[in-house]
Amino acid sequence: MEKLSGMICEDVGAHLFRVARRAFTEPDVLARERDAIFDHCWLYVGHSSEIAANGDYVTRSVGGREIIFNRDRQGQVHTFLNTCPHRGAMVAREPQGNAAGFRCFYHGWSFHSDGRFASKFPEGNYGESHYQGGCANLTQAAQLAEYRGFWFLNFDAGAVDLETYLGDCREILDLVADQGENGMEIVSGNPNYVIHANWKLLAENSIDGYHAHLTHKTYIDYLGNVGNMRVDETFAAGLTTGSDLGSGHAMVEYPAPWGRPVARWVPSFGEGKKAMVEARAAELIARYGEKRGTRMAEWNRNMLIFPNLVVNDIMAITVRTFYPVTPDEMHVSGWALGVVGEDPDLRQLRLFNFLEFLGPGGFATPDDVEALEACQRGYRNQREAGWNDISKGMPREGQSRHDDEAQMRAFWREWDRRVGGAA
Repeated sequence: MEKLSGMICEDVGAHLFRVARRAFTEPDVLARERDAIFDHCWLYVGHSSEIAANGDYVTRSVGGREIIFNRDRQGQVHTFLNTCPHRGAMVAREPQGNAAGFRCFYHGWSFHSDGRFASKFPEGNYGESHYQGGCANLTQAAQLAEYRGFWFLNFDAGAVDLETYLGDCREILDLVADQGENGMEIVSGNPNYVIHANWKLLAENSIDGYHAHLTHKTYIDYLGNVGNMRVDETFAAGLTTGSDLGSGHAMVEYPAPWGRPVARWVPSFGEGKKAMVEARAAELIARYGEKRGTRMAEWNRNMLIFPNLVVNDIMAITVRTFYPVTPDEMHVSGWALGVVGEDPDLRQLRLFNFLEFLGPGGFATPDDVEALEACQRGYRNQREAGWNDISKGMPREGQSRHDDEAQMRAFWREWDRRVGGAA
């Protein structure tokens, strides 16, 4: 049996892949993850539509840091560490706004929207050289880059460029971004919640097609009752796939058994919206061809961009991140992504779908939270029962299915490459 970091065991010949449960519980593992993953990987910080106008900003936590994500007065985008160079207080304390600059409430140090120090103090307070070399400016993340409206930062100046890092994920982000002829936008509102479980459990769960029929049975039964949708038939058709997108990124893709406001009508949408939705599908096919247009309209994608960005292009489009606080607690943030300028009725359907399934009080999220927290509680027994089994589908030849665990194995191999190498 091949032992990788000591926390992952893979035996290809025996079709066996196991992960030590102490990877979810030990503080020293989390410390290594902060150093080997969150300090060196590209991390999602926000969408262009959130800072559409010059002077717009949002504040959020990214990779254990407090960040200002803004567009300055000249239109340039920045990610500043939200800490004053003077004594360290946060200089922007509102979740969002529009400002020509920032002023620390503690001692009044001020900064232009491009991060340059803006205060001038009387002679005798500071020497003239104090303002030279940028030491009084706001500190920026080492790297900042954008792909199709999705902005990422990296705290490692030597890390590979964003497009190389994303690799095959770019094709899937293109499928999302191209749904709107005039672009895509984050819809106002940002659900945030806490899960008392290790962050890697949500990474697994986000690309796990194996659990849906049992964990989300209530929703599947509901779909069958209200919309004549047969979820079992969709998955039984054998068209579902699981994909290793490289570098720890992974995806499941499958035909939609539910309505998609972008371009798939179902009876529960109502007859009045049928022509509108079908016209959207026809537009996508005319613009991108039969194969790609149909894929955009009819197919679902659950994609994990390593380590912690999930893009669920399903009955609605959800963008979600999650960060560890302790080994058994994570903070989750989610956003709904919509088509710029879409019909208000379609936007209403999109938000209904988002909240009905993916919102904190929807059908899916409470189910998943309960499952992940049950796993975390179960890991108290790790001395006697110390390993998770993630072997499903290993004997299968050819393309993995959505309910195989190849996607999770892709995540864990990259995790091991980074964290195991730091051991």
